[in-house]
Parts: sequence; C-alpha cells; structure tokens
Amino acid sequence: MSPADLTTFFIMLREGLEASLVVGILLAYLQQVGALRHVRLVWSGVVAAVAVSVAVLVALEALGGEFQGTTERIFEGSTMLLAATVLTWMVFWMMRQSRLIKGELQRGVDRALAEGAGWALALLAFFAVVREGVETALLLQAAFVSTGEVTILGSVIGLGVAIAVGVLMYGFGIRIHLRRFFQVTAVVLLLFAAGLVTRAAAEFAEAGLLPAFVAQVWNTRGVLSQDVGVGAILRALFGYSDRPSLLEVLVYVGYLALVVLLVRTGVGTAVAPSVRPAHKTTA
Repeated sequence: MSPADLTTFFIMLREGLEASLVVGILLAYLQQVGALRHVRLVWSGVVAAVAVSVAVLVALEALGGEFQGTTERIFEGSTMLLAATVLTWMVFWMMRQSRLIKGELQRGVDRALAEGAGWALALLAFFAVVREGVETALLLQAAFVSTGEVTILGSVIGLGVAIAVGVLMYGFGIRIHLRRFFQVTAVVLLLFAAGLVTRAAAEFAEAGLLPAFVAQVWNTRGVLSQDVGVGAILRALFGYSDRPSLLEVLVYVGYLALVVLLVRTGVGTAVAPSVRPAHKTTA
C-alpha cells in the first residue's frame, strides 16, 4: 500500500471499528431482551447512515474540485483544520464517554421498545452510526487533500478488517480486547491531527493569510525525504516536512502542547458509568 493508502486504512479501521461496536451493542442487546424481530430496524438505520456518509464524502470531494488557486488553498486548509478540530474533539470525547456509550445505547433501546416505536430504534442506530460516518467522510477528505491522492484500496481494506472484527466479536462471541488498541490509536490520531493543523497553516500561508515567519527552518531532504519511503509515510500520517517553515514548526509544537495540557488537566479522564437496573421485559 502507498502512504496515502496506509493513512486511509488507519482511518477506516479505527472509525469502522467504532461503528461496528455500536451496531454490535445494539444487536446483542436486542438478542438479550428477546427482541430480535426488530433487528431489521437497526439495519435500516445503519444503511441510511452509510448512505448519508457516502453522500457527504462525495459532496466534499465535488466541492473541492470547484476551487482553484488561492481559493483552493483556503478550502483545503479549512477542510484540514475542521477535520483536525473534529478529530481532537472526538478523541477526548471518547476518552471521557467510552464507558457510558453501551449503557446509553441500551437505555435508548429500552425506551424504543417500551414505547413500541420502531422508528425510534431505527433512528437510534442511524444517529449512532452517522456520527462516525460523517466524521470518517471529513477525515478521508482531509487525508485526500493532505496527501494529494484519492485512494480507495486502504479504505476498503480498513473497513473490511473492522467489519470482520465486529462479526467475530458479536457474531461468533469471540472476545477481543480492544481497549489498548483504542488507546494507541488515540495517540496516532492526535498526531495525525497535529499534521493536519500544520498542513492547514501551510496552506493559509501560501494563500497569503498567515506569515511563514521563516521560510525554511531546516532541510532534512537528503536524510529523510518526505516524498519517498519512511518520510512519505511520516508525512501522510503525521504531517512530517523535510523543509518546514517556522510557522509550521510553531503550529505543530503548539498543537501538541495544547493536547498535553488538556490531558494533564483531566479533560480526557473517563467518566464512570452509573448503575442501571436490569431490563425485565421482552417486548
């Protein structure tokens, strides 16, 4: 796989696993409470969410093709900055709320079953999945802009692996501990976001909106070129530049400093789930 494929593989694997886990929780709970006849409603919500997510990605790609020159740089910079903001928020939100998601989804199922509202169950699945889907569309578009390549192979493989893991866990009952995976990928995603913010700053500088301060702080092209091999992978994943401007260095370091500050102040501390009563009906 190319560096661009590796980036989209990682994005689809992480986001696909989150979506797979959400769907798995809903299906497993329906089985637990004896309401498997409503499974089709969950899947209808999932299919609708996927359709909306694909439409968002297509729209973003089409919109990007409408700009040229300075406006194109501003659009690309804005896309990467927005993606980095959403990504950072998502990582810290997951760090705080991950232990609560299962209970919230189960309570949503309980309410839908108690009210006899099948549409509510479909909407629960739709909103749970579309959040991941739209987020994925934005990240993929940012990756396409950042790497300059629109790649499919990495996305397909990443999504396939995510679905396979979901099937193994909830279809065959195989226990797979993903906590460490999500902890490690959270760090990688934050580094990816740092690269996006830095690339966004570079685009704004080229558009004349920000000063570069110093055009080139160092030159490591002869040692680790950003265009081939390891350097290309580091650029695609983490925004590595072999000839960065002072603006890029300041933005990268500043973003990472902000992340460390947020972690140290407890922004990413997990919230303990509240005790919920057992479901007693089989509606």
